[in-house]
Amino acid sequence: MDFDIPKEIADYLKELDAFIEREIKPLENENDNIRFFDHRREDARTDWERGGLPNEEWEALLREARRRADAAGHYRYAFPREYGGKDGTNLGMAIIREHFASKGLGLHNDLQNEHSIVGNNVGLLLMINYGTEQQKKEWIDDLAEGRRGFAFGITEPNHGSDATHMETRAVRDGDEWVINGEKTWNTGIHKAQYDMVMARTSGKAGDGDGITALLTPMNAPGVKIEEMLWTFNMPTDHGRVSFTNVRVPNDAVFGGEGRGLQVVQHFFNENRIRQAASSLGAAQFCINESVKYALERKPFGKALATNQGIQFPLVELQTQCEMLRALIHKTAWLMDKYGAFSQSDKVSMCNYWANRLCCESADRAMQVHGGLGYSRHKPFEHIYRHHRRYRITEGAEEIQMRRVAGYMFGFMKQRAPKGVKEG
Repeated sequence: MDFDIPKEIADYLKELDAFIEREIKPLENENDNIRFFDHRREDARTDWERGGLPNEEWEALLREARRRADAAGHYRYAFPREYGGKDGTNLGMAIIREHFASKGLGLHNDLQNEHSIVGNNVGLLLMINYGTEQQKKEWIDDLAEGRRGFAFGITEPNHGSDATHMETRAVRDGDEWVINGEKTWNTGIHKAQYDMVMARTSGKAGDGDGITALLTPMNAPGVKIEEMLWTFNMPTDHGRVSFTNVRVPNDAVFGGEGRGLQVVQHFFNENRIRQAASSLGAAQFCINESVKYALERKPFGKALATNQGIQFPLVELQTQCEMLRALIHKTAWLMDKYGAFSQSDKVSMCNYWANRLCCESADRAMQVHGGLGYSRHKPFEHIYRHHRRYRITEGAEEIQMRRVAGYMFGFMKQRAPKGVKEG
């Protein structure tokens, strides 16, 4: 076995670093854009006068960074070559995401809103795999260019982790579907032109089949954003949306009638391994900064680094990072070789442990840095508040552990959900 990072990926990291220094860092520092990353970040990013939504200037800056990355050929790394991408691998994406996160906060990669100069456009990948020919013709170019997009209406107020118990329903009426129900934690809904609404169209609560994805225009009569949910880490782009007798045509069905949940599951594992890598990178950043500070800070006439009370907690965290990195790389490599659903247990292990490790590392960094670490003049509190969400939103860690147990005890099989195409 060869544990070296493949040469083509290592070379690409150097190319990305050069691009960041040449294009992204100057953009980050011009016109006081640094306010979105220094101690003013939460206030600068949040439009408090518009109910806590992301500031328009903040989102415009992110768009410009993505535009430059796309023009340089980086943004579509994970896309198929026929759509301007590089056929990026799971291993490549994991290594890149960890590398970016280990650099700390910056315009190159900001996970508060899933922004990166190497994109993970799930909507486009789903459209390529499951859209009808008409949907592909209508959507693919706009998705690739960022001109149009859709949010994911999955979670409901009364049903969080169990997406199969869905109260939102859609009933066929001639050539239309009539949708009634409510979705919450509908991320990106403040700007999305469409919402991919998951609605039960047949079967009973608890059934995996019988849930249909419907591409629903946000300006359709009966669609209403009821509130934007304020969170631990502002701004908010998470909405609660109601659907009252909303009519959509039959060609709004995405991925086939009754197969909506399985379609969305297609990219769960790929998302989770990449997000785990990002949490690992953020954890490594916190550890690196703590070591650096402990060597420089000299209370009572000697460096903090000479104290075992400082050394040992950081040693334990670094040990976990090394073990997790090996598992993430192995898992991503196996996903590339045998398919995304061949390693579902390991993906869950990586995901829940990385998110927990990141929070522990950020908390330890605050402790090592003392009062300064607790302040917003250091990024650790921001990292903690942001990554704390992933212990819930990317599949709660209890759900991830339950998945692992299912594979361990033989209750689940390592295979794609029914109706989902591998490869």
